[in-house]
Amino acid sequence: MFTGIIEELGIVKNNSSNKITVEANLFSETRLGESISVSGVCLTVVERNGNSAAFEASDETKRRTTLSRLRAASKVNLERAVKVGERLGGHIVTGHVDCIGKIIKGQGTGDRGQGKNIEIEVPVEIMKYVVEKGSVAVDGVSLTVTEVKARSFVLSILPYTLNATTLAQRSSGDSVNIEVDILGKYIEKLLAKEKKDITKDFLISHGFGA
Repeated sequence: MFTGIIEELGIVKNNSSNKITVEANLFSETRLGESISVSGVCLTVVERNGNSAAFEASDETKRRTTLSRLRAASKVNLERAVKVGERLGGHIVTGHVDCIGKIIKGQGTGDRGQGKNIEIEVPVEIMKYVVEKGSVAVDGVSLTVTEVKARSFVLSILPYTLNATTLAQRSSGDSVNIEVDILGKYIEKLLAKEKKDITKDFLISHGFGA
């Protein structure tokens, strides 16, 4: 589990058909088998050499995320799994990407202490999980939704977050990994089960109808 608070920007050294190699200082403290969020995708360290780590990514993972679009020298957001007892600075992030979103509008550059507003379009079936003032992870970054539209949502990103993540480089037309708040999906499933369990016999036994 992650929190969406990025620890460091990593540099992609190589991205082959099934393996991604990234360089970053935090890898000097990681172990084989450890889970790392790479721009919002939960991956397992399979090789480590000094400040470099390699991750395996299946065809399914690359198809459902932006990992296949990474090139040598691309920057990625990195976060290690949260330790039990640490502060949850962002929100609960699993690293399981729900969809690829497309930035359709961006205002501001983050220069001179200014923030940046971006609007992201996602599939309509994802929008039911996006709520105003709720949380969403964009390329692994925990952000707060400021406006919800029919097929898109708007985020206001603070200068600090821009400078500490890859979001400062993102512009209209770019694709990003989206993970909605998992709590909403759990609630949806629980409510759906309750509705399914309400039968005619159940209603009669509780005094509704005859």
